Amino acid sequence: MLYVTETTTKSHSPEYRLAVDALRGLRQDLFQDAFAYRPLRRTRTEGGPARLLPRPIREYAGFTPHALIVATALLAALVGGTDGSGPPLATAVVCAVPVLMTAVRPAGAFWLSMAAVPVVGMLAGDWVQWPWASGAFVSHLAVLTIVAVRTRPRTAAWMWALTAAYGMVMDTGFGPTYYYGTNTGAMLMLSALILLAVSVWHIRREAEQEVTAQATETAQERSRRTLLEERTTIARELHDVVAHHMSVVAIQAEAAPYRVENPPEELERAFATIRENAVAALTELRRVLGVVRAEDYEAPDAPQPTLADLDALLANVREAGLDVTKTVTGAVRELPQGVELSAYRIVQEALSNTLRHAPGAQADVEVGYVLGGLGLRVVNTAPPAPSLIKPSPGAGHGITGMRERVTMLNGEMTAGPTDEGGYEVAVFLPVQRTGDEA
Repeated sequence: MLYVTETTTKSHSPEYRLAVDALRGLRQDLFQDAFAYRPLRRTRTEGGPARLLPRPIREYAGFTPHALIVATALLAALVGGTDGSGPPLATAVVCAVPVLMTAVRPAGAFWLSMAAVPVVGMLAGDWVQWPWASGAFVSHLAVLTIVAVRTRPRTAAWMWALTAAYGMVMDTGFGPTYYYGTNTGAMLMLSALILLAVSVWHIRREAEQEVTAQATETAQERSRRTLLEERTTIARELHDVVAHHMSVVAIQAEAAPYRVENPPEELERAFATIRENAVAALTELRRVLGVVRAEDYEAPDAPQPTLADLDALLANVREAGLDVTKTVTGAVRELPQGVELSAYRIVQEALSNTLRHAPGAQADVEVGYVLGGLGLRVVNTAPPAPSLIKPSPGAGHGITGMRERVTMLNGEMTAGPTDEGGYEVAVFLPVQRTGDEA
């Protein structure tokens, strides 16, 4: 049955679909939630002529649209009260209420104004002005204008069409148009000019807003591009400086054993380790620089380190002179790549800080696999008092980088000195549980 309905709808002509869309728009604009509460908001008083007013008066300048609606309602009431020979108070109220209603229920105010037109005609008893008595003419024209300002051009078009339909029906089927004529033409002509001006204002304002939004987006894009170019320049300079010095370190480390006659085996291993670390740093530096320079970011082809590579990292720092131990608790399992990489980098940075700031100390690395995520703890003892190696000062970016990684994964981190004079870094990285784990 659904297939037949869809096939039938698609088989209709473009004119039919256009008519259906138009009726759907009519229902959305004037029938659906027609009497919903939509109060008129205060206008801004920061700019424009309002900023020239004294401060006590400026606070009330935001109610200018409300005051204009009240003034228009009083004008409609005044015209309606002096129209015809009917009861002036009742006629004035019927003319003023639809105008006042536009401030809280705009679509409902239109329907109330349509209903008030024949009521005002009967109360006024003025057959000369048919079908729009003077009060009803002013009231309905004001309602059309205010509702059009508060809604959109499509709603204005529907209100004008319904007003024209009402006028034609009243002219052909009711009233003494044969003797006195009709003022429907005047209503339609004047309302069309006003609604056209309001629609043009709407279109102009939307165009200005779109241009402003595009200009803002263009400025932001230009700022991001400028920042990217600056970062690329910095990365290029960093590569030129660091790569030169690391290459010199690698070459000197390779040549140093040959400058000493019968060098000890420990010295040869130390220089070999220095050269391997320098070459590894150069390789990773070039890979990162390639990502920064790339116009379209793509994941690097080289495999990223994980917790499975932690033993190799610990072996590396042991050869550098750091006495480090590792403890793993919980059931070891594969974690998301981002968690694995961040955990490896955090441990790497924490051990590097220990090598720089606490030479000769001992370090413990604890890795805990729990149901809710992964726990890391890297703690080092205080460096020995008489130490041959002096601590090297750092730039202070290590802890900041670790915190950024933890924050990116919505984790928690604490870092600070211990009571024994060492330093401790504790991290928890949450991992969403899969269906198998649940």
